[in-house]
Amino acid sequence: MLPSPKLKSVLIALFIGIGVFFATLAPATAAIEGDISALAGKSFKAKITAIEKIATSGDERAVPVLEALLKGKLYTRKADGKVVITEKKGDVYVLFDPLTGKETGQEAKANIKKIRVNNRLRGLIRGTLGGLTLFSKDVAKRSKAADAVFKSRPVAMIPILEKALKRETDPGVRGQMERALAATQLSTGKDNEIKLAAVKTLSSHATPEVRALLGTVAASETDPAVRQAAKKALKDIEGQLAVWNAVGNVFQGISLGSVLLLASVGLAITFGVMGVINMAHGELVMLGAYTTFVVQEVFRNHFPGAFDYSLFVAVPAAFLVSGAFGIAIERGIIRFLYGRPLETLLATWGLSLILQQLVRSIFGPTNREVGNPSWMSGYIEATGGLVLTYNRIYIIIFSLLVIGLLALLLRKTSFGLKMRAVTQNRAMAASMGIRTGWIDALTFGLGSGIAGVAGVALSQIDNVSPNLGQAYIIDTFMVVVFGGVGNLWGVLVGAFSLGLVNKFLEPMAGAVLAKIFVLIFIILFIQKRPRGLFALKGRAVEN
Repeated sequence: MLPSPKLKSVLIALFIGIGVFFATLAPATAAIEGDISALAGKSFKAKITAIEKIATSGDERAVPVLEALLKGKLYTRKADGKVVITEKKGDVYVLFDPLTGKETGQEAKANIKKIRVNNRLRGLIRGTLGGLTLFSKDVAKRSKAADAVFKSRPVAMIPILEKALKRETDPGVRGQMERALAATQLSTGKDNEIKLAAVKTLSSHATPEVRALLGTVAASETDPAVRQAAKKALKDIEGQLAVWNAVGNVFQGISLGSVLLLASVGLAITFGVMGVINMAHGELVMLGAYTTFVVQEVFRNHFPGAFDYSLFVAVPAAFLVSGAFGIAIERGIIRFLYGRPLETLLATWGLSLILQQLVRSIFGPTNREVGNPSWMSGYIEATGGLVLTYNRIYIIIFSLLVIGLLALLLRKTSFGLKMRAVTQNRAMAASMGIRTGWIDALTFGLGSGIAGVAGVALSQIDNVSPNLGQAYIIDTFMVVVFGGVGNLWGVLVGAFSLGLVNKFLEPMAGAVLAKIFVLIFIILFIQKRPRGLFALKGRAVEN
């Protein structure tokens, strides 16, 4: 049966379309093959020309070729001069076709020659690699590509950036592409009007990288109008960056304050109720961090799919472990030393050394890896280079939640009422039938348990090692003394105040001097207010 005339027409159109497709594909393939072969040229100028042609082609098949060239894995076969990607296996090099990635044989090192690159070529390759993914369907890849082009700024990328900008729909990536295009036009352009427009565009992107570029232009530009515009834009950006830097310092200060708050609140409770200077408090924090490590190891080995929920198990586990240690310390050592502060200090200091050595014997002296769950990984990148990491944001929220729950416990429960009674007047509380010894033990356990919870938070931002607690013990005592012994509100204000002051002093004086200045301030402060910002009230305190 012969096909109908209509079917014949469809078949003819189909064959013509296929022919046109392969007719256009063949020259494109030949062109990219020629450009790749040109990478083996002797002069770096020829290689630069080849890379620029690859950049303007937009052919993503060149990505693995350029990546191999950047990593030193692109060679030529001496027998026929063909460019190949290599991979060393044993004593030979396995060869792969640069466009298809198929294995084409193997050669000894003597039979192939490496294609050399210099620093200028490396920068151009990185920019080209970025440009080849400007049209990717993945938003993250387009964002990364725009950043790569901004850093390298090859003139060949200008038409590709203009084309990519017209079709970009994501506002964030569009802004990155505009920045990359303006930076490239400013660095490589000859037309002063285009340069002025580029400076105007860059002035709305307040980042350290743009500041550095405008600083270079302001110092080297020959045209007075462009130079003046660059200086004005540079001044505006420096003002914006100063504001964002202050915002970043506030965030870092609050973050440090939240850590100090978690580490200090347990010490404030034990010190406020019993007047015990517990030098092993840092080691109780350390025990909480190691409990987190153990819990995560259990999840990694037995429940890997539920790893994101490991912290929800680690928090109560750390509270129980450190709390149990705290009760044992109070019942076994502290209760025999009440009223003898020097002996208590020495005993707890010795205990801290014992706990450190115990952890070294069990887990070893090296740092242990504690991972972040996926919901705590990543960051928010704001304007001006400000980065807000998720783990620190969650720790700030967590610290406020802990102190809120603790305040409810102390205000709304029978145990809290008894604890406050013992704090204000121990003798009167005992005469009313309150077992002050057990209140001391449970209070010490509560403070130690909170220290363990602090260890869980610290494990997400710091190294877990036997010396973890020692890095925070001095700061926690400063917070407690400054805020007022045994006062939760004082600890809250003291922790965030010292955190903010530290972070604003560090850029000017350095980390060590900043801590020294804070210590001197607290020493002078307690001369005027020995009971801290918010002193407890009661007969025992007043007498």
